Amino acid sequence: MAAPAAAAGTGAGALRVTVLSPEQTVFQGTADSVVAPAFNGKLGILRGHAPLMALLGEGELRVTTGGDERRFMVAGGFLQVADDEVTVLSERATPA
Repeated sequence: MAAPAAAAGTGAGALRVTVLSPEQTVFQGTADSVVAPAFNGKLGILRGHAPLMALLGEGELRVTTGGDERRFMVAGGFLQVADDEVTVLSERATPA
């Protein structure tokens, strides 16, 4: 099993992000923003976002920290936002 990629992060005031597939933790780190392919369109998440659960579609998940953007291809699953923490549970999640 490969080790999860970690973002440098901005520390306090950042979103905590975890991207999981059935096989592994694909990403765990912090971010300034997340854009996810929700089932009915793109969903943007910033710090302070209201609690939310969303059904994921298929497409590109973008995790941005400062000028660094990490991209992942996801297909199906769920996204949860709570207390500045974003958790993505996807049937397939791979670095793009």
